[in-house]
Amino acid sequence: MCGIAGYFGRPEGGLPARVLLQRMIGAIAHRGPDGQGVFADDRAGLAHARLSIVDLKGGAQPMANADGTVWISFNGEIFNHVELRDDLIRRGHVFRTHSDTEVILHLYDEMGPDCVQVFNGDFAFALWDKRRNRFMLARDRIGVRPLYYASRGAGLYFASEVKALLQVPGIEAEPDPIALDQIFTFWFPLAPRTIFKGIAELPPAHVLIATPDTIDVRRYWRLEFPDAEDKAGWDARGETEIADELRALLSDATRIRLRADVPVGSYLSGGLDSSIVTAVAKRIVPDRLHSFSVTFDSAEFDESTFQREMVQALNTQHASIACTGGSIAQAFPAVIRHAERPLLRTAPAPLFSLAKLVHDRGFKVVLTGEGADEVFGGYDIFKEAKLRRFCARAPGSKIRPHLFRRLYSYLPALQGQSPKYLEAFFGAGLDQTGDPLFSHLPRFKTTSGAKLFFSPELKESLRGYDAAAELRASLPADFARWHPLNQAQYLEAAHLLPGYILSAQGDRVAMAHAVEGRFPFLDTRVVEFAARIPPKLKIRGLREKHILRESTKDWLPATIANRPKQPYRAPDSQSFFGPRVPDYVTELLSPRDIASAGYFHAGAVEKLAKKCASGKAIGYRENMAFVGVLSTQLWHRTFAGAASFQSSSAAA
Repeated sequence: MCGIAGYFGRPEGGLPARVLLQRMIGAIAHRGPDGQGVFADDRAGLAHARLSIVDLKGGAQPMANADGTVWISFNGEIFNHVELRDDLIRRGHVFRTHSDTEVILHLYDEMGPDCVQVFNGDFAFALWDKRRNRFMLARDRIGVRPLYYASRGAGLYFASEVKALLQVPGIEAEPDPIALDQIFTFWFPLAPRTIFKGIAELPPAHVLIATPDTIDVRRYWRLEFPDAEDKAGWDARGETEIADELRALLSDATRIRLRADVPVGSYLSGGLDSSIVTAVAKRIVPDRLHSFSVTFDSAEFDESTFQREMVQALNTQHASIACTGGSIAQAFPAVIRHAERPLLRTAPAPLFSLAKLVHDRGFKVVLTGEGADEVFGGYDIFKEAKLRRFCARAPGSKIRPHLFRRLYSYLPALQGQSPKYLEAFFGAGLDQTGDPLFSHLPRFKTTSGAKLFFSPELKESLRGYDAAAELRASLPADFARWHPLNQAQYLEAAHLLPGYILSAQGDRVAMAHAVEGRFPFLDTRVVEFAARIPPKLKIRGLREKHILRESTKDWLPATIANRPKQPYRAPDSQSFFGPRVPDYVTELLSPRDIASAGYFHAGAVEKLAKKCASGKAIGYRENMAFVGVLSTQLWHRTFAGAASFQSSSAAA
């Protein structure tokens, strides 16, 4: 994992090419503290900040092919590079290094931009082909590694993080109100849109091909599910056979993610997914596996009992960090600086501190369990949608809404709600079972409630815009033919996963401390195999991830293997109102600062802050609204500076 930056075309602003490249890569030096390099000719420039993991001595970048006609700056890992290299050598290719970067160059020489089709990895790279006067950007299938770009004058600029693009003269941090509306609907902006107007995100599974006259962004892969009526022979195979194949795939996905010239650790939350990954890794490296976790002082969020059980069962060398509300509040400004966007939850903050612990213990790489919920049907939202469809078949039932208590046993506040409340809350959209977003309508409705705090000016700029309608319009043509569970899985895996979880809770907080996360559940083979597994084997009754549990149950203690899903959460608004309220909270939420930035209604925010400070009747929506307002104010102060929303809108 590294940081990359650069340009294609002619940079403007009067800066010498190498000075500009050094400024860009310097802004994201935290991603690669082990060395920096730049390359520039009269048509392109590449910069690289290196985190040395594979081929510690021979993998310096930017790297050229044998005759110096193709140059690359690469971030991430190609996990099947060993097999690809062996095949290339058999066909006569000669290698100078052992790095996966050189494998990309050789395959590009053979396949051109189609080389991305054979990579099993997490990657983002820029490649300059002098021979063809062609520039290429590429991003991995799931969107693990970030990549952004912007055009300015005669130049196309790119970088792993927006901070680097803001070093380019003329590229400024101007807020995009539609992106903010999307964040306050989905938790993330819909790629390619970002919160920075004029700066685009290269979507997952896409390549950008640029020539002096054209820029073409194209998709090379999409998560696909079978038609709901297509059994494709799965019933004939039987559950045991499917479980055995899944077990073998997970084992190999973990094995190749242990490839590194430095030690690899593992996150261990105490939940099913990280426990599976850690258990598999322990079988492969039995004598030297280190594990890491976060604990909380609140029983509502803490999973340390399960963490200790797994540590004892696997005998890993374990370290944990205790997270308090005060530590979340202290870390939050840095989290927003690295996330480069407003957030509606504080959950990235404990993971930011966890990555620092990993770094301080001398580790650069950790395995994690992200992705299992999306591809194997683990989230409560999937079971919730199943129950809502069940309730829709008998809309007058007074009994069926009680089932939602079973679904959210870890939420004390919900357990005390009346049947009438449950019916009203979870009954949202029961008459819209044909809506492609049916599974997510309650979430979007709850999240969108935070828009009540938008300023009149922001609301006016968004008049007529419907974020959900834009999402519907972006769905694949065959989406309607998929099983409802697969539809919900697609919404999570293709949007929330790269847009929020792998970004704000993944790459950004980990790479803030130069730590690379690796995700066995997001192995290309695992994802495509899981997409074909019948929905009835993913959720059986209300047992989530049934087939995953069956395939791995002998790897784990029974209490972990059978443990119901408890999503990772952290204290939200209460984190900012301890014995001492941080100065930045008071300043940013003051009527003066709220009015100056222009995103929110100062009076409404003042009432919200007082309610949160009192701790009285703070619901899910109010928690999200508070964090969203505070994080937007932090984003504004960090990136937009003196510019206000009103001034940028007027200029537009």
